Amino acid sequence: MDDSDDADADLTWETLAEETDYTCPGFDVVRDEVRLPDGTDTEFHYVSEPPSVVILPFTEDGDVVVIEEWRQAVDRVNYGLPAGGLESEDVDIDAAAKRELAEETGYEAAAIEHLATYEPANGLFDSVFHYVVAHGCTPTAEQDLDHNESIQVDTASFTDLKERALADELRDGRSALAILQYALQTA
Repeated sequence: MDDSDDADADLTWETLAEETDYTCPGFDVVRDEVRLPDGTDTEFHYVSEPPSVVILPFTEDGDVVVIEEWRQAVDRVNYGLPAGGLESEDVDIDAAAKRELAEETGYEAAAIEHLATYEPANGLFDSVFHYVVAHGCTPTAEQDLDHNESIQVDTASFTDLKERALADELRDGRSALAILQYALQTA
């Protein structure tokens, strides 16, 4: 065991029990009974949700397919990229990305490539976001929105999106992270 393994062992909490306190469509609130490294027993609550995919979709002309969507939690329209949770019928991340892109935008991707995977707020959530780049996106169908989605579709230049993210004008963190990560990887 190297020094990092020793440090991890010194920091690890022991889960004694786990119970779901609240369930609703999209997420659960979970309560763990835990033992801290110093021997203290306590409770820890967190939000549990299925993994999600965030799509940076490029059209054949090089523009990015963007969405405007009402977000009740922040009481405003959100400008950003299509995203959504993985579902049981999704065989992999690529399938989930293609399905979400088609449902939210009506666009179909010719190819999907992995960009990055992040845990956006692992102190409060067990969320995992898989970021992908969709290439050769073309409008092929109508949107197939969930009952609680209000989404309009448009396109924007990647340069515009990058400038918005850098200027603190792109409030959606998932979208900003995807755009800036892609900009760094392709610079």
